Amino acid sequence: MPAGIATGLRGFIGKFTVLKGAKRELWLTFLIKFLIFTAYSVTNKTMVLWLSKDLGFSDQAAGALVGWVWAPAMTIFTLLAGSITDAIGLRSTFFLGVAICTVARSVMVVTTIPSLALACGILPLAIGEALGTPVLLAATRRYSTTAQRSISFSIIYAVMNVGYLAAGYIFDYIRQLNLHVSLFGFEPSSYQQLFIVSLIFEIVLFPVIYFLRRGAEANNGPVIDESLRNRGTSLSFWSSIGATVRRSATDTAHLFQRLVSQSAFYRLLAFFLFIGFLKAIYLQMDYVFPKFGIRELGLNAPVGKIANINAIMIIILAPIVGALTQKFVAYRMVVIGAIICAAAVFIMALPTEWFQTAASSGPGEWLGSVYFGVQGNLHPYYIMSALYLVVFSIGEAFYSPRVYEYAAAIAPKGQEASYGSLAYLPFLVGKILVGSGGWLLAAFVPEHGPRHPGTMWLIFALAASVAPIGLILFRRYIRVPEAGRQD
Repeated sequence: MPAGIATGLRGFIGKFTVLKGAKRELWLTFLIKFLIFTAYSVTNKTMVLWLSKDLGFSDQAAGALVGWVWAPAMTIFTLLAGSITDAIGLRSTFFLGVAICTVARSVMVVTTIPSLALACGILPLAIGEALGTPVLLAATRRYSTTAQRSISFSIIYAVMNVGYLAAGYIFDYIRQLNLHVSLFGFEPSSYQQLFIVSLIFEIVLFPVIYFLRRGAEANNGPVIDESLRNRGTSLSFWSSIGATVRRSATDTAHLFQRLVSQSAFYRLLAFFLFIGFLKAIYLQMDYVFPKFGIRELGLNAPVGKIANINAIMIIILAPIVGALTQKFVAYRMVVIGAIICAAAVFIMALPTEWFQTAASSGPGEWLGSVYFGVQGNLHPYYIMSALYLVVFSIGEAFYSPRVYEYAAAIAPKGQEASYGSLAYLPFLVGKILVGSGGWLLAAFVPEHGPRHPGTMWLIFALAASVAPIGLILFRRYIRVPEAGRQD
């Protein structure tokens, strides 16, 4: 080892001590990420249930609105949000996004009119949430030094999972609290109360963002924001945004024309299409699983705690698996992870009778009473869900981080960012696929009538299997040599 490079425990601790002396704005960025993602996760878990119970949408309509309207709209707006950030700066983009979200969440708290909820609540919320995604990444980069950058992005990822955990506990607690309150004749339902909690998180963001200094950067201290200097005083706020968005759209069109002329681009599209089937399984935990859990396990079932198993496992496994498999090619790790994820979903399709003994055993009773907080006999689906999420998380730790690495590894030199930006596509594909979850719920796990949940999970498992089967069958076409690695 070269002199002066710490190893072992000292080296491990040293990775974190680089944050000593970090700008105030970097720590505020971590806090903003937690508040934004917690509010978003609470809303995400509540959305489908609110649409059905409070606004009267069927399972099919609620699933379609979330999977085919709200979620894809947020993805599309996210792609445009970078242009707005360039036009008005980080701090102003934060304020704009939080202001839009605050108004939209306020509408969703008080209205029971479907058209008003959609036009003034859900769609504006998609815009506001989208503004926060690229600006947080840009803020992390701007407010961290070169030495701090790697650990800063790792902390952002960890904070995201902590926010997901917090949202799961909030989701269960508010529903189980079952408060009946009246404010000037307004009696919010449990799902509106959850929106109130997310609204509170949103409001807290205003004073936090206020303490971000305009133009602060990690390397040179406070400086004038270049985006503010370049746009000049002659352009108004909104014309500045419009001009930048138009310029960005033109650049994006030219970039797309260049990409479609490359064979690697089509291979990457096929790769992301198959990954989208895995992302659909991940997304169903927010859009399908809550209804499934409430209908099969009871109104106050701790579906948030069940979903949290995934976040807990990923926090533990992602760095370990990443360290142990860093020498292996990304494509192979993605295939292995996809196989494990698909196999995990089949657990939920098995007969519940097979897990009755495990539910009645000592470990099963401990899991039910200590973690889930369930008294009495434990339904086998608790054991099945826990096993499914543990195994699925192992597969996710293998494949998910390597998807982005593969996109960068196969990109032509100088186009790494262009190929990396396509990494949003699996989520878009997954959201479109999961939009059909409402039909599966209505057919196999209806609110009233006979249920066949095993069939629904079998369909999900078969859908997840498309990913590993496709990646293996079309390996010769999809896979290209990865820079810096040999098979």
